[in-house]
Amino acid sequence: MTDQTSDGGLSAVAKAAQQASGQARGQARGQAPGQGLPPVHLWNPEHCGDIDIVIRRDGAWMHEGSPIGRPELVRLFSTVLRKDPDGYHLVTPVEKLRIVIEDLPFRAVAVEREGTDLVFTTDVGDAVRAGPDDPIVVETDPETGEPAPRVHVRRGLWARIARPVFYELVEMAEAADGRMTVRSGGETFSLGAVA
Repeated sequence: MTDQTSDGGLSAVAKAAQQASGQARGQARGQAPGQGLPPVHLWNPEHCGDIDIVIRRDGAWMHEGSPIGRPELVRLFSTVLRKDPDGYHLVTPVEKLRIVIEDLPFRAVAVEREGTDLVFTTDVGDAVRAGPDDPIVVETDPETGEPAPRVHVRRGLWARIARPVFYELVEMAEAADGRMTVRSGGETFSLGAVA
């Protein structure tokens, strides 16, 4: 297995991702926002190995132990991220490189009420309208009892809902059958038991 850990490897992935994103933007003119993402689910390149990129639990993208300091580069990589049965990969039409994710790939850092819907913004700039295709899920840590809320972003990729955002959801919630719930996209989502 090849180890693509050099700056050349990172630059090559960035260049391929930029080309793929540019093609997707070109094809998406006139489409709704977010539909210009590269079609990574359609690409089947050979697995080229691992690249030393880690998305930490706090959402920081690290390369060889140092933060990737350019937000536009993180955004670019996020558009070619895919979850496969064997893990998370950066995927281009010609390359597939495994990366490490400590928790979930994204963080939901803001939420807005738009009519009856909840729209989350992620740390990489995605806007996600919660609903049947992009549900809100709240699991409870069996050891600590702490809630672990998340929202689906796209194709098996999830965002951890930041604590302040979860508190906003709790403020918006209504009690129903002993549960705190919020509605969005015609669906009802449980945030947990009424305290």
